[in-house]
Amino acid sequence: MFDFGLRLRELREKHKLSQEQLGRRVDRSKSVISSYENNLKMPPLSILTDFAVIFNVSLDYLVGIDKNEMVSIDGLTEQQKQVLQTIVFEFRDNSSKGAGLTDRQQEILNILMKEFSKK
Repeated sequence: MFDFGLRLRELREKHKLSQEQLGRRVDRSKSVISSYENNLKMPPLSILTDFAVIFNVSLDYLVGIDKNEMVSIDGLTEQQKQVLQTIVFEFRDNSSKGAGLTDRQQEILNILMKEFSKK
């Protein structure tokens, strides 16, 4: 069974926020955040949406429908987005596990270093 409170606590701690800091960001008290984390209350949709934005996750992930975290690519150039998509595709391929980096993966890392070191 999914534990929303645990997911919220894990995300908050991962982002190094106290309950009080998170509460200020969503205009709620520390005790309200605590009640969310202890599954005593469920936040309204507007607060869930705020949490999703703060933690850069989907609402589905936040409420346990989707187990995958999201990565925001807002503000990246088209070239940077393409590089990241290539990386995700390449590292999902399980054929080279334990064998070190493939030539393709080394090439991708070189492209990544060049692209993200541009000023």
